[in-house]
Amino acid sequence: MEACGCPVSSLLSQCFFVSALAHMVLKYHKADYKKLADEDSVADAVRKVGPSPGVYFIPYCMDPGQMKDPAMRKKFEDGPVGMLLVRPNGVPGMGKNLVQWFLFCLLVSFVTAYVARHTLTYGAAGLEVLRITGAVAFAAYGLGYIQDSIWKLIPWSNSLRGLLDAVVYALTTALIFRWLWPVA
Repeated sequence: MEACGCPVSSLLSQCFFVSALAHMVLKYHKADYKKLADEDSVADAVRKVGPSPGVYFIPYCMDPGQMKDPAMRKKFEDGPVGMLLVRPNGVPGMGKNLVQWFLFCLLVSFVTAYVARHTLTYGAAGLEVLRITGAVAFAAYGLGYIQDSIWKLIPWSNSLRGLLDAVVYALTTALIFRWLWPVA
C-alpha cells in the first residue's frame, strides 16, 4: 500500500518497533499502575460479585438528578469513588493487543498519508513535510491521553508519559515521511 509515494508499511513498522522499545526496554510505563495495599481482599470482593468484563463506576450514578439525593451524596462522600476495569479471566495474552496496536499504527499512518497527500505537493520542503505529518501523527497518537485524564481521572503523570510516547512516534512518522517524500 502506498500513499503519496510513501510506503505506509515503512511508517507502520517503525512506530511499532519504537513503541516496543519504549515499553519493553525503557520500562518508564511501570509507574502507570499502582498496587492495592490489600489486593487479595479486593480481588475476593470483586470475585464474589462476579462482574462480567467491562468498565464499572462506583458509586454508580449516571443520572445527574440522583446527585441531589442525600443517600447518593453520602456514598460519594464516604467513598471509595472510582472506576473498575474488569478484563476476562485468565493470563493476559499480548497477541490480540499487539494486533490491535498494529492496526492502529496502520490507521494513523494511513490518515497521516492522506492528509499529507492532500495538503503537500510533490517536492515540498522537508520542514513542511515534517510539520504536517508530525502534527497529524501527534494528534492521533497523543490527544486521547488528555481526554483520559480529564474524564477518567487517569493521573496526569500517566498522560504525560503517553504524550512523550506520542512525540516520539510523531517524530518517527514525520522523519520517515520526510525521508520518503517524493521530489519534484
